[in-house]
Amino acid sequence: MVVQSLEGVGSVQSSIDVAANPHSEDNSSPKKRRVSSRLQVKQKPQKELLVRQRVELLDDNEQGPRKKLQANVRGRQTGEVADSEELPKATDSVEKSDRVRVKETLRLFNKHYLYFVQEEEKRAVKAEAQKKASRAAKRGAKNSKKGDLKADTKVAKRPDLKALTKMNDEKEILFPSKRFGSIPGIDVGHQFYSRAEMVAVGFHSHWLNGIDYMGQSYSKGKYSNYTMPLAVAIVISGMYEDDLDNAEEVVYTGQGGHNLTGDKRQFRDQVLERGNLALKNCVEQDVPVRVVRGHDCKSSYCGKIYTYDGLYKVVKYWAEKGISGFTVFKYRLKRLEGQPLLTTNQVQFINGRVPQSISEIRGLVCEDITGGLEDIAIPATNLVDDPPVAPTGYTYCKSIQVAQNVKLPTDATGCNCKGSCVDSKTCECAKLNGSDFPYVHRDGGRLIEAKDVVFECGPKCGCGPSCVNRTSQRGLKYRFEVFRTPMKGWAVRSWDFIPAGAPVCEYVGILRRTEDVDSASENYYIFDIDCLQTMKGLDGRERRSQAVCIPTVNSLERPDDQRSDNVPEYCIDAGSNGNIARFINHSCEPNLFVQCVLSSHHDIKLARVMLFAADNIPPLQELTYDYGYALDSVLGPDGKVKKMFCHCGAAGCRKRLF
Repeated sequence: MVVQSLEGVGSVQSSIDVAANPHSEDNSSPKKRRVSSRLQVKQKPQKELLVRQRVELLDDNEQGPRKKLQANVRGRQTGEVADSEELPKATDSVEKSDRVRVKETLRLFNKHYLYFVQEEEKRAVKAEAQKKASRAAKRGAKNSKKGDLKADTKVAKRPDLKALTKMNDEKEILFPSKRFGSIPGIDVGHQFYSRAEMVAVGFHSHWLNGIDYMGQSYSKGKYSNYTMPLAVAIVISGMYEDDLDNAEEVVYTGQGGHNLTGDKRQFRDQVLERGNLALKNCVEQDVPVRVVRGHDCKSSYCGKIYTYDGLYKVVKYWAEKGISGFTVFKYRLKRLEGQPLLTTNQVQFINGRVPQSISEIRGLVCEDITGGLEDIAIPATNLVDDPPVAPTGYTYCKSIQVAQNVKLPTDATGCNCKGSCVDSKTCECAKLNGSDFPYVHRDGGRLIEAKDVVFECGPKCGCGPSCVNRTSQRGLKYRFEVFRTPMKGWAVRSWDFIPAGAPVCEYVGILRRTEDVDSASENYYIFDIDCLQTMKGLDGRERRSQAVCIPTVNSLERPDDQRSDNVPEYCIDAGSNGNIARFINHSCEPNLFVQCVLSSHHDIKLARVMLFAADNIPPLQELTYDYGYALDSVLGPDGKVKKMFCHCGAAGCRKRLF
């Protein structure tokens, strides 16, 4: 998807007074940015002018400071357009940073994981159908179908482990070879929501064992001077009764001999081999290990969250009789100096920082910006301005409003399913999605992967509101907060954990014709509906999963269809009327992505614009998506290029919004 603006966009602030126009194009790493269609039209006849201007800029730099561009543009981040000499050099490097590669790998893992979750849900539905059929059958023959039923209803293997197998088979593990020290792109404080995520990026290669180590296969080549095995990482998660964790110093119990059922008790002696021997060799060869701590967490499907706490030196080891009377190996580890402060305690008690009532909210300036329209109140806080002010200048609306000259298509026929859609081979809506449902039931509905367009069930479908193929229609389900930032104006964060693929909110405003807002000024909340252009890959747009079937719609056969192939015909204007989406900021490394959704009708030019979680988003992390501006794409009335700082703060920030 693409983000678009009118005359010029402000910086990146998702505030009421300073907002940009959202239409992010992809859900992963920064790719080639596209220009607003309206700006593209203005830009084409001025290519030669821009070239001359760039040459003149070089001459001006030699002669002295250039006069600032005079423009009344307020940006989301800074609220002003800056001269190119003030702007840091924009970065658009082709090579991805390690941080981005880690994020992309985790997103790939989540896609595979959700796919296998869907396969498991299908198996469960089939097993339940067999179970009902068996109950309905006569009870005469004892050996009739009882054996088969037992086999069909047997619990399948874990979806996360299946996802790891697929990634391993397709060579998608980020760092498949083990290494000492830190892993590129994973900083101290990084949170993993499962052991499987650690395996996917190559941080810790065992989904169950606590000690990850290099075996004898590493004794040649690069590590030929070391005696193997050597430990590279350990997980401290309270599985052993003899563990002692004092944060900076740890007494770690070796592996083996304990009860895996969860009571932590030893039932046999440990042996100095494999991981235990590897940690002992770390003492003798002075090799530090990565330490990860696990804590109980309801947000994670595995019930724990794992935090990387840095490198520790194994300073001593010994054997002793444990609490249960069996021999255990103990290892004293000490955290290396010069590393960032420990974050485990912050992670462990992060929910404690979330206000439990209105009275606990610091800097509260509005108890509910929705005025009671949403089922869950959205407070606004301001600890920046003095005196603090609340968001103003708009009217909150919960659903799309339609301009008078815009006519919506008639409702689509829909499917004939009853209750909930379960069979993707017979559901007419599922057939439009490539004969499969785009969502899984888990966590209230999660999108498996970004698609060109998602077809949901609509008002004429036979299914009810609980149908999984209505996931994006259920409104807000997370506790959001609009808060003031020093550099980006208003921003949005969630008090709840948001799993990858979960719907966050719809971009709501007034549905208008694009041509009707071209003359508007200082409105940076225009979101062009460019689903058709994205599906056709026009103007460098990044195409997505194309397993969809586009039905014939009357609006696509209008005389002006050829023109709208290049220019989005409709847009959503959240300038004066909008919902929480208008406050969500841009980021060069976002945690949300834009997804077009069709439900009541099938006109892709009038698709709903939804924001979904691209990552597992912890509580209180700012929500962002990529506005998708191309550098040097915004022109002023005088034909000159407008430029604006980007203050997203991402490690891979491109320095400029446009």
